Amino acid sequence: MPSPTVVSPEKLRATFRWMLLARALEDRIASLYRAGGSIVGGVYLGRGQEAFSGALGACLSKDDGDIFGGLIRDMSGRLAFGEPLLDPVRAYLGSAAGPMRGRDGNIHRGRPQEGLPAMISHLGSLVSVVAGMLLARRMQGKQPCVGATSIGDGATSTGSFHEAVNMAAVEGLPLVVAVANNQFAYSTPTNRQYACENLVDRAHGYGITGYVVDGTDLQACLETFTQAVEAARETGKPQMVVGKLLRLAGHGEHDDASYVDPALRKEPSGRDPIEVAATYFDDAEVRRWQEDALKQVSEAVAKAQNEAGPDASEESWLALASAHLVEGQSE
Repeated sequence: MPSPTVVSPEKLRATFRWMLLARALEDRIASLYRAGGSIVGGVYLGRGQEAFSGALGACLSKDDGDIFGGLIRDMSGRLAFGEPLLDPVRAYLGSAAGPMRGRDGNIHRGRPQEGLPAMISHLGSLVSVVAGMLLARRMQGKQPCVGATSIGDGATSTGSFHEAVNMAAVEGLPLVVAVANNQFAYSTPTNRQYACENLVDRAHGYGITGYVVDGTDLQACLETFTQAVEAARETGKPQMVVGKLLRLAGHGEHDDASYVDPALRKEPSGRDPIEVAATYFDDAEVRRWQEDALKQVSEAVAKAQNEAGPDASEESWLALASAHLVEGQSE
């Protein structure tokens, strides 16, 4: 593995603030969900994964044409990559002004033309989507860029994951696969999922570079993802980063996570990444940033709550194939 990369204080600070914003937003969404009536669809929180996800998003560049395929626990990564705060708020509240115009599930939102493909619930599938986007850009002769996607340990057991990573390795695509090993595939523990000593061993099996990182430590995550993204950009070859952490909530807000051994929460992987990252900063600074995050979330929720949902009588939706693959086509 390459030697550690130095992360600037500015990047550390900026990424931590995205983590705080993601936590504040998801806490508010969870509260609205439990209150009933206003949330469209289920709620899946990234609590415990903010450092791992946020670091990946912060190490990519929309200006360079990079691609980020986020999964259900990637709120901080999406925000760090450049997703507007109003996009997830509008998607959760069913606003017609949102990216999916109130038509699809809140976690399936995306802006493909801006490097944010919509998430696919069939886990593992997004690896092939991002790999396909990279291959398409190469065939079109467009500027080389890095594509990244985040998956969980459970998704590494799917056929989609194996096929896509193998294809990316054979084709030599600058793909970064972030594996959030949160130790459970829904309720199935890792010792019932795979027999290898560490998931990073799978990277070696495909002939690609693998990294292991403490997924609760923001600075470590930023250092590792900086290396992985730079390596993908310079070599044009896939990289895999495995972060060990623990999902600090149920699979979704409908799940009480009673199957998680309480002892796991006392292990290093069970640390809250927000609390770990806060130790890098002054307490007063952290409180100001938390207050600012709450203010931004409150303003976004208030705006989206006053926006109309989709109106079936005025709907002009067409399947992409019949709209000549142009988003926004109204004919």
